[in-house]
Amino acid sequence: MQRYLSISAFDRFLKRTFDVVVSAVGLTALSWVILLSYVIASIDTGMNGFFVQTRIGKHGRPFPLIKIRTMRPICGHDTVVTTTHDPRITRIGGLLRKMKVDELPQLFNVLVGHMSFVGPRPDVPGFADCLEGDDRIILSVRPGITGPATLRFRDEERELAGQADPEEYNREVIYPEKVRLNKLYVRNYSFTQDIRYILATLFG
Repeated sequence: MQRYLSISAFDRFLKRTFDVVVSAVGLTALSWVILLSYVIASIDTGMNGFFVQTRIGKHGRPFPLIKIRTMRPICGHDTVVTTTHDPRITRIGGLLRKMKVDELPQLFNVLVGHMSFVGPRPDVPGFADCLEGDDRIILSVRPGITGPATLRFRDEERELAGQADPEEYNREVIYPEKVRLNKLYVRNYSFTQDIRYILATLFG
């Protein structure tokens, strides 16, 4: 794959240093929250409280993304598109999702280098790994916990719930717009903007 150099070596160093330091501090401070959520999710779903799913990372390499489990499997309901009305989401799982507690284990993904705090959200196989041409610039950076596309579609599950065909709407409307926003993020990268995205996620 072509290697894009939109982000300077210094910015890459600064971004990664920030990721390592803040994720280490976050894991230390929030480990009790993650552990408690894991126990609650295990009891609530009757399964392992950690949900591990293959996602596509930097340079198209797959990695195991870790979240707190918030859903139970339902026979015949295996879509990767989730809406607010998804019957697989448990009552407690819905609360954990609303509070974003289910995302906390991704601090480990950031620490080990699978992810960054800011970047394109990591997709399941069949999306990012199928990007072509200039769109593959998105794969030149680590995927993020938050970013411009994440903030634009912060109510994505609710938006999808209002569609007659959520999968088609995601494929034809939401995903192309995410690609556009993520390309702009990489091409116009600045560390200062990363901080703004983080603050907007926490306090927006």
